[in-house]
Amino acid sequence: MSKRTVVIILFLFSFWSVAAIQKDPDLWGMFAKTRFVEKLNRELNMYFLYPSFPDELKAMEGKIVSVSGFYIPLDIATSNYAVLSKFPMAECFFCGGAGPETIVVGKLKTKPSRRIKTDEIITIKGKLKLNSEDVEEMNFILEEAVIVAN
Repeated sequence: MSKRTVVIILFLFSFWSVAAIQKDPDLWGMFAKTRFVEKLNRELNMYFLYPSFPDELKAMEGKIVSVSGFYIPLDIATSNYAVLSKFPMAECFFCGGAGPETIVVGKLKTKPSRRIKTDEIITIKGKLKLNSEDVEEMNFILEEAVIVAN
């Protein structure tokens, strides 16, 4: 085998190896591209922020994705939900000055096997659902979710 052939084989091998590793998309970056418009909800007679999702995020809807973030506890200790924030609780949408694009909820298949601490960084994986109408739900939802790292 010539030196040139070996170089070509090594190049192709390294290219295929990198191509085989699929990195999850930067969901927080895509969430940040979502624009919100304040509109009146006639049913509740209140104004709410309604999202306009970017096309690249719409293309991810229904696909299995994962996202890592700071765990935000719910009042219900036995909940099947995991709320993640891009920022620690002191800076999150609920307590700090961040926007709704910094929060995602995972609807877990099963309850966590242990108590997760506030601001603990965890990763959840699930099917992405975008919510633009139901003001009682979050805008970014991972359905059939599982905690994959913590």
